[in-house]
This record gives sequence, C-alpha cells and structure tokens, in this order.
Amino acid sequence: MKPPLFFILLGSAFLLVAALASCGISPGLPPATGTPPLAPGFTPTSAPSGGSIRGVVVDSAGRPVAGATVRLQATALSTVADAEGRFTLTGMQPGRAVRLTAWASGYYNGGGKDDILPGATDVKIVLPAHAGADAPGYAWLSAFSSAGYAGSGENGNCQNCHADPVDPTSDLPFDEWSRDAHAGAARNPRFLSMFLGTDLAGDQSPLTRYGLDRDYGRIPLRPDPSQPYYGPGYKLDFPDTNGNCAACHAPAAGVNAPYGTDPAGATAVGAEGVTCDFCHKVWGVHLDQSTGLPSLNMPGVLSFEFRRPPAGHQFFAGPFDDVAPFEDTYSPIQRQSQFCAPCHFGAFWDTQIYNSFGEWLASPYSEASTGKTCQDCHMPSGKADVFARPDKGGLERDPATIVSHLMPGASSADLLGNAVSMRVSAVREKGSLIVAVTLTNDKAGHDVPTDSPLRQMILLVSAVDAQGRALAFLDGPRVPEWGGVGDPAGGDYAGLPGEGFAKILAELWTDVSPTGAYWNPTRIASDNRLAPFQSDVSRYTFALPAEGEAVVRISLLYRRAFKELMDQKGWDVPDIVMGQETIPIGK
Repeated sequence: MKPPLFFILLGSAFLLVAALASCGISPGLPPATGTPPLAPGFTPTSAPSGGSIRGVVVDSAGRPVAGATVRLQATALSTVADAEGRFTLTGMQPGRAVRLTAWASGYYNGGGKDDILPGATDVKIVLPAHAGADAPGYAWLSAFSSAGYAGSGENGNCQNCHADPVDPTSDLPFDEWSRDAHAGAARNPRFLSMFLGTDLAGDQSPLTRYGLDRDYGRIPLRPDPSQPYYGPGYKLDFPDTNGNCAACHAPAAGVNAPYGTDPAGATAVGAEGVTCDFCHKVWGVHLDQSTGLPSLNMPGVLSFEFRRPPAGHQFFAGPFDDVAPFEDTYSPIQRQSQFCAPCHFGAFWDTQIYNSFGEWLASPYSEASTGKTCQDCHMPSGKADVFARPDKGGLERDPATIVSHLMPGASSADLLGNAVSMRVSAVREKGSLIVAVTLTNDKAGHDVPTDSPLRQMILLVSAVDAQGRALAFLDGPRVPEWGGVGDPAGGDYAGLPGEGFAKILAELWTDVSPTGAYWNPTRIASDNRLAPFQSDVSRYTFALPAEGEAVVRISLLYRRAFKELMDQKGWDVPDIVMGQETIPIGK
C-alpha cells in the first residue's frame, strides 16, 4: 500500500485564518474578480477642474490599458480608465500636489513616483506587465534582515521596512507575524514531536509493530505496554518517507517537493514557517468547482497557484492596488477565505480530518452579502495606520484598510472567550438543585472547536455548600474519559459533572481512540462540536444542603490536545478559560 499523505496542524492555524472566526455577521468584502471598488461619486468622465487631474494609463510599449483603476495614493479616491486608457480623477484640493497610482490585472502597480498638481491634463501612468506564469527556480526571500534568523536574512528583506527596530511588540506586519503561530509552523515543538514520535525531551517511542491479518495481510498493532511510550509519530509508522507535512508547515521548503520534504530538516527560509514571501507570492487557489473545496489529497502548496518571478524581477501580491512604484500588484485572493482553504481542509483515507474552511463554507458566514471572511476575524483591521515604517516610505492610511498579521487563533484567550455564548440557570426544585447550561456558537464562523481533531471544549459544572463541600451529584451528563482520568487538580476531569465537545477519531486497525495519528486510516467515532449558530443544552441535578446556602460554579475550558497525549508528549499547555459563571443559591 502506498504510504498516505500527511499534514497535521497542531501548533498553528495556517495561512491567514480560520481557527475561531469570532466575529458577528456584517457586510462582506467586494467580489473576488474585477477591479477594487470605486469611491462613491467619482467617474472617469468628470470634467477637469482645479481639483481634477486628467491623463492616460499605458503599458510599457505605450499601448492604452483599458479599465485600469487610478487612485489618489493611500486613499479611497479612485476612478477607472476608459477604453482608451484615459481617466479624469476629481475631488482633490487645488494647489496641493498629490501622487497617483494605477493598477490593472496582469500588471504591476504603476505611478506613485511623481508629485502632480491638480489641474494637470497630460499625466501618463505606465504599467509594466508582470510574468503570467510561475518560476519554480525562484529563491525565496527571507523575512529577516541581515542580522536575522539562521543567517538567512539579507538587506532589503521584510524586517527592514515592516518592523520597529526598537519595539518588537509593534503593530507593524513583521513584528506581528514574528509573534504569530504561522512564523513558528515549521519549528513548533508539538508538531515536530508528532512528526518524529518523540516527547519534547527527544525520547522516541518504539517503531510501530505489525502483525498479520488473514484477510488484510500486514496490519499495525497497538504499542507494546511493556515498552516506554512517548506518543504516536508519523516517522514511527512510515520511517522511510517524509509524508507531506511540509506542504503546510514548511511551505517554502516543501513547495517544489511537497511529498518528500522533511520538515524537521528545514533550514534558512524553509524554517521560517509560513513566511511573508510565501503568502505574498500566492496568486490563486485551485478548488473543485462542484464543491468549492480543495481537491482531496491536495493540501497546502499542492492547491496554491504561485507567481514566483523570473530572474531579475520581484513580485509581491497584496490587498492594495496603490503600493508603487515597486514590483507589487493587487490580488483579491488576499482578502478571501479561499486563501485559507488549502491548509484548513484535508481528508485522509476518505476521512475528513481538517475542515474549518468547509465548515465556514457551509455556514451563513460564507454568504457574500451578509457574511464574514476568515480574514475579517483572524486578521482584524483598525490597530495601525501604516504597514511600513514612515522613514522607509510607509504612507498613512485609514486604519480600517490595514489588517493585523498577529492572527489570533486557538492560543488567543480573547478570541476563544468571544466565540461561544453561555447561559446558566440554577433553581430549587422538589428538594434538589437543578442547573441548566446552554452553550451557543453564535460568534464563530465554523465548528467549535475546529481544525485539528485533538482540540476539545470541556464544560465543568459543580455545586458546593456554604463551607465549600461538594454537593452530591444526582443526575446529568459527565465529562467523557478522554477528559483525563486521574486527579482533577491536575486537569483530569473525566467523570465530573459536565460535557466534552470534540471530533473523536479511532484508528481502524488498532482501535486507539481518541487518536492524533491522522496519517493512518481512521474513522470518526463521534463528533458533537457546535456548528455555527448551534446550541447545546444540558441539565444537572444536585442534592441541596440540609441547611444554608449553596454556590454553583460553571467553567467552559478550551484544551489544545487530549490529556493522555499531552502527558505522553510532555506538552505543558494550560487550558484556556472560554467562560465562567458563579451563581449563589439562597436558603
């Protein structure tokens, strides 16, 4: 049997989005095709005046470029060139010099160099064409400056202009990205310990044992209980292959060899995870037209279309059509959820493993007129008014147009705390205390929890008397065994009043469940996660104290991986509190 494809996202969300899209629904972004939206009231046929500029947009050979978007740089003021490339832009302050830019599909952004006084009628903006095909021989540009990561940086790289040299906690894109999980995707210790089959100390589990089945031949066996065990690992099951983990975790390293790149051996730019240059070379995403989803067995780089430039040129695609006069161009995909699809959707052995993009697509959040994109919630705007340092040419812009590169996801307490609403009631009824808890996924654009099936949401419900003694639990659901068997003080909550929400996978041959070995054939044993706008109601009955008051405590926790697996691997990842309530019960 051919070894399966493998990609696993433990440590990070990948490529801009879709762990928890914790925002409400509001008007969506402009369509994926065509020109950027015009500012209201501006047309290419306006008569020239003291506050107007007239000109023409042409290509490098002097031919007119019809339909080019002409913009007052760094503003919403724009117009569209006519069939002869001619334009008239109105609404500018007379006597105040400005800079204009232009963009059209297939061209680099042009202009942005010359100061122009309103009233000018002979302005010419030249748009150089960019390459129409990808150049796989391109050497990825490091995000780091010459003193940066692993010696891979060089002058002119992202850090030089998009970082604060004094404050690494700034809102500039490089500083945010460097604090984000995407930057560490290739070096995430939890990911690597799953790939290699080790704990964080480097101790490796024994290689997988195999037996013979009369009908199916060679099949894997459960780990030998007499041997030290540090959890599963791809390399334990397939020691002679590298799988396709790098297709998402180390895409710059794996783009030209997605099935054979060892992420643990990635170096230089390849070790920068989901690096800046990689994202800004993405030109499109290949999706199945019948489903709107990536094709099966096409994770990460296999589903992206790139525009790596030929020798002697550079190419950066981004969400602005006025970054000029450099080799930059506008790309609508940068603001669309489809950008996130290749690494937030994946089925292996016909079992759906990752599906946060598919969950979003099936939800009301994907509706063009009323929805939210992944970027709306995971790359929120409004914090910064520049995306490059002013001393490096950065222009002040409307903060609503500049998105954050600190992409909050499964490690963000703020995002998780704003994902699910919790309503609680506690009443005395016939000598008992009845507690009802309603959880509603009313702010996330996908299931909660989403992405890696290791992730869980655990609801804990308890009641104590005035002296802090636990009231007897009479009836109601309990946290399942995968919540951890042992001391509750150490995070083992199995059997306590409450619930657990997760997608539970079971390995077909060994029946290990829950499993994180997604690269093996698995089945979905259960899935009770909350889909967008879905609610769960649970009821709990406690014995009232003989006298005195009582207190009900409810906690909703987010756990990044199953307790047994974390113990095996030595992962010390504290639970994140998504919500808490305390309700006093009178006499």
